[in-house]
Amino acid sequence: QVQLVESGGGLVQPGGSLRLSCAASGFTVDYYAVGWFRQAPGKEREGVSCIMSSDGSTYYADSVKGRFTISRDNAKNTVYLQMNSLKPEDTAAYYCAATIVDLRDRWQDAVHYDYWGQGTQVTVSS
Repeated sequence: QVQLVESGGGLVQPGGSLRLSCAASGFTVDYYAVGWFRQAPGKEREGVSCIMSSDGSTYYADSVKGRFTISRDNAKNTVYLQMNSLKPEDTAAYYCAATIVDLRDRWQDAVHYDYWGQGTQVTVSS
């Protein structure tokens, strides 16, 4: 059974850091593209970052470029999202998602992902 479980969310002050984890079971993450999305109340879901299966290429939304880093630990079958210099506008529920498709520049389109986690809340506030 395919499952994605996010963890690592919480309350952090502006300028702080969090590391989100996306633990996969039922499939091997290095064979899948794994993306992170977020959704704030009243806003559309936004693609934040993605790591491709074939060569490990990484992609970022302009809003997080230079602050967030996606990585993958094949031994732990887990994908991480390191978030630094957090801002109040980063507040959202964060979801990881996976697809066997090598998405490349389609990575921000949520319809291409087959599996989704339940989400973890990130709140950036003083």
